[in-house]
Amino acid sequence: MTASPAIAPDQLRLSVAPMMDWTDSACRVFHRLLAPHARLYSEMVHANAVIHGDRARLLAMDPVEHPVALQLGGSEPALLAEAARIGVAHGFDEVNLNCGCPSDRVQAGRFGACLMREPALVADSVAEMIAAVPEDVPVTVKCRLGVDDDDDFGRFMGFIDTVAAAGCRMFVVHARNAWLKGLSPKENRTVPPLRHDWAHALKRERPQLQVIVNGGIADADAAGAHLAHVDGVMLGRAAYHDPYLLHRMDVAWFGGVLRSRADLLRALRPYVERQLAAGVPLKHITRHLLGLFLGQPGGRGFRQVLSEQAHRPGAGWEVLEQALARTTDAVVGVASQG
Repeated sequence: MTASPAIAPDQLRLSVAPMMDWTDSACRVFHRLLAPHARLYSEMVHANAVIHGDRARLLAMDPVEHPVALQLGGSEPALLAEAARIGVAHGFDEVNLNCGCPSDRVQAGRFGACLMREPALVADSVAEMIAAVPEDVPVTVKCRLGVDDDDDFGRFMGFIDTVAAAGCRMFVVHARNAWLKGLSPKENRTVPPLRHDWAHALKRERPQLQVIVNGGIADADAAGAHLAHVDGVMLGRAAYHDPYLLHRMDVAWFGGVLRSRADLLRALRPYVERQLAAGVPLKHITRHLLGLFLGQPGGRGFRQVLSEQAHRPGAGWEVLEQALARTTDAVVGVASQG
């Protein structure tokens, strides 16, 4: 797979989407190992939680994660600005405002996807966030194409132009609408039709903006095809369920040597052992590793060992070696049958 980008490689962006309750620091450390050039995102954190909550947990970050963005939720410009300032002080390299999440809880708090109908409020929030952080820290927006039955490209462009006028220069576009009534968050990721052409048209009509396309991108070839039209892609669940995809794309887009799955996993050992020594249970790390051998001989055995053994008291690195042995045994078994 080759990228055939329309823009220079140093301008490409491969990003891993924020996912609630999943993209924690352990997940991002693993993804950084797989994709040294990707931009990683935190899960969405509400501005009030950043200001008043447990920052040591919510803003936890390992130094190897950089560059990493903090995604914020909220709709009060002053609070978002304060949360952005705090996030940057904790080391985040970018602050991203979520205007795409459709969950009921998010709607009740007047943030997420419902902000697509309040472009002036988003613009005010972005302006205050930009003023609160250093000039070299970008404030970006992740959005949908519209809400419910919005089907007006002009309205979408109006949202973009209003927010861009406030200083936002990068938009991550989840290229489908968000249905605020009648669909669950899971259904909102699959039921509303994808319109990647709207993201492509946005870049064509506003070339001065960075446009990253997201939504329904499931493999390397599909991701690479977008690079003739936009500045990069954001992968979501595809990167989580098949993390080796991230590694293959990073090598294809930015160069380097393709490493084996086993080699990459063993490179994670120093981090795992540091976390174990700090009292972090192994299961909190291995839950992010389950898909590493997706579709490979022994992949089911790999997942089975981690699922059954990692939660046990005192579980250590030996569990991962046992899981890896399942993949080796499977390869040997296949070879002997041949």
